[in-house]
Amino acid sequence: MDIADFRTRIDEIDAKIVELFSERMDAVAEIAAYKKERGLPVRDAEREREKLASVASRSPDAIREYTDVLYSVIMKLSRSYQEKLTGGAGLKCGLLGKTLGHSYSPAIHKMLGGYEYALYEKDEPEIEEFLKSGEWDGLNVTIPYKKTVLPFLDALGADAAKTGSVNTIIRKPDVALYGDNTDVYGFKALIGHSGIRAEGKKALVLGSGGASAAAVSALEALCAEAVVISRTGDNNYGNLEKHRDAELIINATPVGMYPENGVSPIDLQLFPECRGVLDAVYNPRKTALLLQAEELGIPCAGGLYMLVAQAKRASELFTGISIPDSETERIFREIAFSTQNIVLIGMPGVGKSTVAAALGAITGRAVFDSDIEITRRTGFSPEEIIARDGESAFRDAEERIISGLGKCPAR
Repeated sequence: MDIADFRTRIDEIDAKIVELFSERMDAVAEIAAYKKERGLPVRDAEREREKLASVASRSPDAIREYTDVLYSVIMKLSRSYQEKLTGGAGLKCGLLGKTLGHSYSPAIHKMLGGYEYALYEKDEPEIEEFLKSGEWDGLNVTIPYKKTVLPFLDALGADAAKTGSVNTIIRKPDVALYGDNTDVYGFKALIGHSGIRAEGKKALVLGSGGASAAAVSALEALCAEAVVISRTGDNNYGNLEKHRDAELIINATPVGMYPENGVSPIDLQLFPECRGVLDAVYNPRKTALLLQAEELGIPCAGGLYMLVAQAKRASELFTGISIPDSETERIFREIAFSTQNIVLIGMPGVGKSTVAAALGAITGRAVFDSDIEITRRTGFSPEEIIARDGESAFRDAEERIISGLGKCPAR
């Protein structure tokens, strides 16, 4: 026999393997339909271990290590195919971070797919063990771990490699842990949604963390000049006057994020050429930076649309199923409505309490009366405070308590 004969034999064997693999995946599809109908999880770790042990026991010793690798890949492919067919049913996904109590991500992912989505609050020493555990199938990563996770990953997508920052991790059949950065996609979507043109403009990007890297990558892809402002280095908060010609301001820091509402990283009046402001912070909907932009008549947008868009892309990575862009718009509007507080202002006796009660009944939200809250928290009614300490004392208490109510998540 010559080499051609050997190759012909291999080709015949490969044809049989492909035929058998097709039959196996047909059976996998039937199992997926069965699990989806009954709400069963896709992954059965015990069954996978038993299967791999059974196959290993039947393999000749000389190729056992290769058989282990082959069937590990086959099991991963089978699970991936089931997840695709079930739309993520049975997948265990979630958000990894340090403090996550007021994250919108679980609500967003509930509308994106049929998978479980949990919050994983971890301290930095716990990260490696958690990533290597079998506790999850897909992860989003947020502050402060977007760079921390890098040493523990086996492969990176193009955006993650370029930015040096990861916000999405999945298990892939050919690699153990694969990281990517869907914030770049999300930031591009935010720019498009805002209507603010970035092409050819000088943009100041505040911050030097993971969100900043994503913003810079997105801006450069749109042919904007991105200048990163950090605490130290040539471009810092102490020499902002060098950049008075900036046309776009991007906040990629957590400054102004709940519960530290009312704080702004910069004063926009320093930038007379500014024509657009974007803030990656999504809670509150309008940060102090955005409120100042509105006062100055500068087009602006917060980070909620970016959050939803990057979650849409992450969901596609989790499940392997494409999601139409229209879903981003639908979910954005739904989350925006459900998280935006409604404030009624008017003279005494005009019906604020009546209207508030009606709105609460219609929307299912909690209703707060500032006068009642002042009485409850101070022990004195507004009238008693004014009579005892004067109107200025009442206004101080009113401002403090209304400010606190304004920080409450919409409910």
